[in-house]
Amino acid sequence: MGVYNRAPLAVERGEGVRLWDEDGREYLDCVAGIATNGLGHCHPKLVATLKEQGEKLWHTSNIFRIPGQEKLATRLCEETFADVVFFTNSGTEAIECALKTARKYHTANGNPERVVIYGFDGSFHGRSYAAINAAGNPGYVEGFGPRLENYSQLKWGDHEAIKAAIADPTTAAIIVEPVQGEGGARAMPEVCLRGLRQLTREHGVLVIFDEVQCGMGRTGKLFAHEWAEDAAPDIMCVAKALGGGFPVGACLASAEAAKGMTVGVHGSTFGGNPLAMAVGLTAFNEIAKEETLQHVREVAGYFVQQLSGLADRFPDVISEIRGKGLLIGLKLIPNNREFMGIARDQGLLVAGGGDNLVRLLPSLLITQEEAREAVTKLEQACEVVRAKATA
Repeated sequence: MGVYNRAPLAVERGEGVRLWDEDGREYLDCVAGIATNGLGHCHPKLVATLKEQGEKLWHTSNIFRIPGQEKLATRLCEETFADVVFFTNSGTEAIECALKTARKYHTANGNPERVVIYGFDGSFHGRSYAAINAAGNPGYVEGFGPRLENYSQLKWGDHEAIKAAIADPTTAAIIVEPVQGEGGARAMPEVCLRGLRQLTREHGVLVIFDEVQCGMGRTGKLFAHEWAEDAAPDIMCVAKALGGGFPVGACLASAEAAKGMTVGVHGSTFGGNPLAMAVGLTAFNEIAKEETLQHVREVAGYFVQQLSGLADRFPDVISEIRGKGLLIGLKLIPNNREFMGIARDQGLLVAGGGDNLVRLLPSLLITQEEAREAVTKLEQACEVVRAKATA
């Protein structure tokens, strides 16, 4: 199907933060599979793990115990608020699990009328049907028939509307990205995250954090909500960097929030297969190291400092810098799609985003020298844009 607006670039191989096309041209990759290759391309430990597991066992389905699932679930629970985990093939499937878990929780508590799910404008929770309705953004729901009932959208920063929604006795859950990805690289202020969590506790509403893109070390902590004290959710979705490029996702929950998810109410054929679990465990253990997270904080600080200088030199191109850690958004004055092509011509790959942004989502292991190289290429792209505008 013609659903992708692909760049004219045929990728042949990758290593670390570099990609090479079929003609041998080298690119500095600040897309990383849209934040998925958290440890870069072909990380030696991930390659070794995949080879080892590939010679042992690929698939059994979930009618048997899968030891690798138990090991990765244990690690995820050790490092988070969660007590239980459900493994999926993708982030959007993790979102589906989270939405079902939230409604089942209220049914199990004798409150089946609590069905309304609130999302936020600018959110992106994946492409499955419930996920696009949970985000509620017109570009993703229009043309697919009537919207699902009992999904509503809140405006980012409209505190009064948020308070009213949480206090409504039919509300089941609020779903939010602590740092929006595709929608515009907006980071929810830490005080707002704490306030949201406090209000939901008072009214018995569950909080679902979508950390598919902003989690797994991307902001310099293992998960983005950890920047806000006492803001742990009831349910959290992760994916992307969890597999380092291998398809895997997970829905994490407290035992209380998952009380309605009993035998037979949900499942997956491929979710949590041995290959995904082996790679996921290796990737998680590497990213969860304090030295990895410290590296992200240091490089991200340097990156943003350099980008701020670039924005000062090119106010006719870059109007704002957003995001957190190595989820960096540059709000542009020229068309972002056109800018992506110009950056590509300079040997730099960047991702698009809502609100006319381009996003920088490099490997978490990008060095300061490589970050400097990215800024230099961005500067060259800005000069091309300026020259075109004044020609």
